[in-house]
Amino acid sequence: MNANKSFEPATGVPVPPHHHAYGGQSQAWTTGLCDCTDDCGNCCMTFWCPCVTFGRIAEVVDKGTTSCGTSGALYGLILALTGCQWIYSCMYRSKLRAQYNLPESPCADCCVHFCCECCALCQQYRELKNRGFDMTIGWQLNMERQGAAAATQPPFMQGMGR
Repeated sequence: MNANKSFEPATGVPVPPHHHAYGGQSQAWTTGLCDCTDDCGNCCMTFWCPCVTFGRIAEVVDKGTTSCGTSGALYGLILALTGCQWIYSCMYRSKLRAQYNLPESPCADCCVHFCCECCALCQQYRELKNRGFDMTIGWQLNMERQGAAAATQPPFMQGMGR
């Protein structure tokens, strides 16, 4: 045996060497932080009523465990009472980044939300939209649509074409 070779403990699950969660290297955001006008409708909605945009993001990022209405109302309440809603929303940026292995850029999540809350929410909304989510229908209907799309695909048959 080679004394210089290190071994990782066995976990019962085969994992390639140097495997990182979420596929290894981080992926780039699909749009930039200041590309708000790529979706003018969302830009305006986020500027005038950020609680709606935040609620939609939170529902999808939490995979339906919290509703758009509940998250949006809590965001609005924190905004109205303290003005520190950016602390709450930066947690969801971190969750989104972890789910899709996105870089913490252009700076730390809380700095992005503190300095430019609207731009940060718009970017997160566009990111989820660009990844195939219809942000207006919520998590459950998105999953139903994905299930319906998968059901229309022909099943894979092994042994065909011998």
